[in-house]
Amino acid sequence: MKVVIYCRVSTEKEAQDSSIERQRMELSKVASQKGFDVVDVVSEKESGYDVDREGMLTVLDHVTRDAVDAVLVTDDTRIGRGNAKIAILHTFKKHGVRLMTLDSDGEYQLADAEAMVLEIVSLVEEYQRKLHNAKIARGMRRAVEQGFRPERNLNRQGENAGRSRKDVPIEEIVRLRELGLTFSDIAITLRGMGHDISKATVNRRYLEYRELTPSPE
Repeated sequence: MKVVIYCRVSTEKEAQDSSIERQRMELSKVASQKGFDVVDVVSEKESGYDVDREGMLTVLDHVTRDAVDAVLVTDDTRIGRGNAKIAILHTFKKHGVRLMTLDSDGEYQLADAEAMVLEIVSLVEEYQRKLHNAKIARGMRRAVEQGFRPERNLNRQGENAGRSRKDVPIEEIVRLRELGLTFSDIAITLRGMGHDISKATVNRRYLEYRELTPSPE
């Protein structure tokens, strides 16, 4: 299992230096014992109530790129507190990434209140996606009624078209992915815009883009 280790303390006090180092050592030891493949080790001194933390943003980058299976921390408060924690847990859940803690000796079990809030957030997000796709579909229907022909935007039509590399708007794929749409949702959206594209192609092009795009320093 691929994991990213995350260590956090909330202050710059000298005593916290030993705490963050202790977290790192304990988590690295457990990862080694369980045979985890450690992709990255991230440490920072920031408040857990903040979402805009450089270290956590690095962790979320691994999560949203589907580069890890789990995030390993000493306890659940390390990833965040309050609304920040809920937002981060939601992102983990959406990408199928598990939160592993030393306190629980395995996967973190959500409190009832956390599970309820995450369920509500997921439902709202799902309906937002449906509304987004419905608006695009309505716009395309109106455009077609006014004479727009989406098939004319597709290159290399004909019997050999299936063997050629599809010309797809990678910028739009990246934008929609960053908005939280799944690869399936993106494929549906692009097909509504006249691009003959599958979920697998969207996934492949997005991964190709991430491999060719250098990560920010």
